[in-house]
Amino acid sequence: MKRFVSLLVLLGFTATGAYAAPSYLTRDSSGGYRVTYDYTDKAKTGWYIGGRADLNFLNWENKYSLDDALTAPEEFSNDKFSFEPVFGGSVFGGRRFAYFWRAELEAGYMGYFEDKDASTDFSLQIPYVMLNGYYDFINGIYVGAGIGAAMPISTIDTIYSNGHERKEYGFAPVAGVMLGYSHELDYNLVLDIRYRLSGMTGLEQTISDIELRDQPGTYWFRNKIDFILDNSISIGIRYEF
Repeated sequence: MKRFVSLLVLLGFTATGAYAAPSYLTRDSSGGYRVTYDYTDKAKTGWYIGGRADLNFLNWENKYSLDDALTAPEEFSNDKFSFEPVFGGSVFGGRRFAYFWRAELEAGYMGYFEDKDASTDFSLQIPYVMLNGYYDFINGIYVGAGIGAAMPISTIDTIYSNGHERKEYGFAPVAGVMLGYSHELDYNLVLDIRYRLSGMTGLEQTISDIELRDQPGTYWFRNKIDFILDNSISIGIRYEF
């Protein structure tokens, strides 16, 4: 019996010596084990950056007017544009807090639209900056809202302006609501799919002849861009630190 017990003790020491600790366990000076973690076990900082590619559907109306006191062509009439598709994009950076909430600063470009007819070339492009807030649900769906400023740029070139391009830079408050979905591709990379409905005020562009520049309040041609509504669908990637 004593020999049998001795054999079991010997086998136990042999097994102990042959045992290889998992990679996340290391021996300390006292002979015990210390737990170390793989990088995937490290807590994230909450900060993230990323980019999106957008397909925007813009809606607005050009309201043309002519000075009644002047002789002006009759070709101009109001143009209403509905769901005009343009490509844009944005870059963003933000931070997660209180686990389910995120705050984000986004700088983007809603795209370039151009319309040409027999007498006028018109274009519209819209850079913008927005501050967004999001709430993430546990199933990956999120909702959000944002406010910011847009800088719409309108360009009009008519056959009556001697081929000179007339460009106007505007400033407009912009606000939007968002619905999206996030999916983790790996520990740091997240796929971001988002729909945004946003709106902003437009801008007014006035063109005057050289002879009218010394007559305040008198113009030859004016275009007032109405309220601009944008439906945006985007796909992006964000990197979480």
